[in-house]
Amino acid sequence: MTQLHGHRVVTGPELRATFAEDAQAHKGRFGRRLFHGIVLVLLVGVIAAGAVGAWAIMNGVVKVPSSIASKAPTSLCPTTQFDYVPNETVTLNVFNATSRGGLAGTVADQFTARGYKVASVDNSDTAYSGIGVVVSGVKGQAAAFNVQRNLAGTDYFEDNREDESVDVILTPGFEGLVEAQLVDQTPGTLQCPREDLRIADNSKWPIIPTLPAAQ
Repeated sequence: MTQLHGHRVVTGPELRATFAEDAQAHKGRFGRRLFHGIVLVLLVGVIAAGAVGAWAIMNGVVKVPSSIASKAPTSLCPTTQFDYVPNETVTLNVFNATSRGGLAGTVADQFTARGYKVASVDNSDTAYSGIGVVVSGVKGQAAAFNVQRNLAGTDYFEDNREDESVDVILTPGFEGLVEAQLVDQTPGTLQCPREDLRIADNSKWPIIPTLPAAQ
């Protein structure tokens, strides 16, 4: 250690070392301040973006997709292609839901003349006002396709029966069977024309036919 008149003398190397330490400390402090500044700016940016996004959503500027499922009714009409099965393989139940007395018996006789097996003839009730309704279970859909080709314009409905029988409900719009020689026997699908008539009140769609209690 160098002493001069009782005082410590700082040498050149010591002075340079001191300044180097101060510079290093200053550099470290500057780096930390810069990092903190960047973090603060990013945080302010995130908060600002959140506020702007919330404002945009609340005011309808940005539309958020809804997770609520569409209330539009899905199709209940089978899309399977069916061949025209022979009339003799089809077992029918014929119901009259019109105000015309004896209509079910008359139409049942017409089906019988074409080779169908008619099991039941009765009156029925339904809110459906079209040409007619054809009802079957899954196993009877090919037979139902055959019936629809003979009774054009009818609506098909599927129920939970397990046999191949088909119900025909004659409604106020019924005018008659397709002439036997004009029946289209090419392959095709079951028809559900009601699905093209979803006009005012879908909450009442579809109109399910009402059959006698015994059915």
